[in-house]
Amino acid sequence: MQAVILAGGKGTRLAPYTTVLPKPLMPIGDMPILEIVIRQLKKNGFTDIVLAVGHLAGLIEAYFGDGSKWGVNITYSIEDEPLGTAGPLSLIDDLDENFLVMNGDLLTNVNYSDLMRFHLENDALSTVSVYTKDVPISLGVLELDDNGKITDYIEKPTLKYKVSMGIYVFNRKILEHIKKGEYLDFPDLIKNLISLNENVSGYMFEGYWMDIGRYEDYSKVLEEFESMKDELL
Repeated sequence: MQAVILAGGKGTRLAPYTTVLPKPLMPIGDMPILEIVIRQLKKNGFTDIVLAVGHLAGLIEAYFGDGSKWGVNITYSIEDEPLGTAGPLSLIDDLDENFLVMNGDLLTNVNYSDLMRFHLENDALSTVSVYTKDVPISLGVLELDDNGKITDYIEKPTLKYKVSMGIYVFNRKILEHIKKGEYLDFPDLIKNLISLNENVSGYMFEGYWMDIGRYEDYSKVLEEFESMKDELL
């Protein structure tokens, strides 16, 4: 099976670290987070891996090479200009009929092969991995009727949202909706597919999921990794 890993972002929210180190090479334990992702993909049967790179691409290629060290075949797709999250797919030749796409800064124990199975069973053009995220509100939340009468007072509630995990499976026909070399992000692509009444499925996941895009989240992952290492690898 084939996976495309998006590893070209500048990771500005993790500056100054990402000024000299691409975000996918940020260390988790004794290895870069992207190495953890590649090991997980290999374990789940994904041996054909395309790294979509841009910012500090040479460092990523120098570390991972052709992937033989991890028992996978790694090729590289290089962005000369930033193309967003979905745009880089237009530059990749020989995509499988169905392929996985994910951000290269995620730590999760999702079963990637089960995600692919779900996608195929639903005959979807696009499948989005979905996680229920708790968002605590540190304020008292009021509910009012149309006349301004307060009907409820909820102190510091926790709201629940179904959010994209940054992990997708696409059918190759998705390329019909992505113009080659033009900037496009996944939210805009998915909204366009919905407006066209295409089959967009949601794969609900209830395990562990974190991205390291923010320093606070990166710090939390560093604290939690050792206790979860055996499960994640």
